[in-house]
Amino acid sequence: MSVQTRKQREIELREKLILDAAERMLLERGYLGLNMDRVAEAVDYSKGTVYQHFTCKEDLIAALLVRTITVREGLFARAALFRGRPRERLMAVGVADQLFSKVYPEHDRIERVIKVESIWDKASVDRRTQFMQRDHNCLNIITGIIRDAVAHGDLTFREGLSDRSLAFGLWSMAIGARLIITHGLGEEVTGVAVPEETQMANYQVFLDGYGWQPLSTQWDYDGVLERIRAEVFADDLANIHPA
Repeated sequence: MSVQTRKQREIELREKLILDAAERMLLERGYLGLNMDRVAEAVDYSKGTVYQHFTCKEDLIAALLVRTITVREGLFARAALFRGRPRERLMAVGVADQLFSKVYPEHDRIERVIKVESIWDKASVDRRTQFMQRDHNCLNIITGIIRDAVAHGDLTFREGLSDRSLAFGLWSMAIGARLIITHGLGEEVTGVAVPEETQMANYQVFLDGYGWQPLSTQWDYDGVLERIRAEVFADDLANIHPA
């Protein structure tokens, strides 16, 4: 049993080294500059060893996305356990998403590369399935909190709206904000000095529009944000912004 465990650790370490090298190469040289020969040379393994882990370079890129989105799923799951009303827990997920963007600013760039149809289709079915499942899990966490709000009487949908439409709106806002921030569009372009704060403020206006109680005019959500950052993500934030 101990031999198998040690072997598994060796396999995982080798895979991490390959992924790290591929990520550096992709970000520095782009899709065309990434190939399996160069990756093998960078990690000092044979190309055959690299192919034991990944079927092609597109599979490597998909594996990079699976690795990072697994982290996002974990952050979302932790956020959903925040002690508070459903709207407060949803805010915690918003903090988790912002934290993820700071830790993995390259995620959206890599995702844009592989989501080109001709590239995505070359990745292994298993890898694509893993990514889509984890992405789906993240959205389900958001939808689950929304349904909790309905069950607790904090939220009632008008005709034509639903938990999915609300989740879609929030997801769209999050993706848009990440793209703007990761593109480095500063205040001179956006007119916004602190985009993360503005993003949170826009969430509040959006949720108020749905009538999600307590409304932002009735609750100290700034205080809630402080609690979230202190109780759920203090260590993570300290690693990004060391004292």
